[in-house]
Amino acid sequence: MLPFLAAVALAFGAIFIAEFGDKSQLLILAFATRYAARPVVLGLVLAAAAIQGVSVAVGAAAGAALPQTAVAIVSGVAFLAVAAWTLRGAHDDNEALRESARADRQLAGAALVLTVAATFIVSELGDKTMLATFALAASQGALPTWIGSTAGEVAANLVAVAIGRQVGHRLSLRVVRIGSAALFAVAGVGVLLGVLLP
Repeated sequence: MLPFLAAVALAFGAIFIAEFGDKSQLLILAFATRYAARPVVLGLVLAAAAIQGVSVAVGAAAGAALPQTAVAIVSGVAFLAVAAWTLRGAHDDNEALRESARADRQLAGAALVLTVAATFIVSELGDKTMLATFALAASQGALPTWIGSTAGEVAANLVAVAIGRQVGHRLSLRVVRIGSAALFAVAGVGVLLGVLLP
């Protein structure tokens, strides 16, 4: 098992990368272009902590129940699945933007925080970041995985909020997807080779 800070850093990096180009990131961007940043960020933080907590709990339980070799194989395959998932088409992105556009423009305060949090959680359910967190929690400690994955998800979305309005129209979502997929494919192959070639 990795030392605590190394496990936090690994979870942070993996989820930070996985979140780029995701539909939940587009939702946060859409909310941030229409509403004050503070309630949007607060809703994001609450949602990320909750959804990552669920992913970590499931992954840690699986890691405790399975032999170490099985955990490594599951983790490697999960990373490859995340890579393939990342390459999916842009129809999810358009759907995410439509969902956000339906949000009430008069939202404020606690109602806005809860709306952002609920929308983010729904968009993340069963998504690639959940799968990546599950794989990490199965092979390292639950607490560092939760801290790192939550921080990574929040950081990726804060980047989107900060730069989205200035350069969002210039960023190619296809390039972001391919780059993220390649990183996860390399991670998955590396984990599997570590099992197969001791």
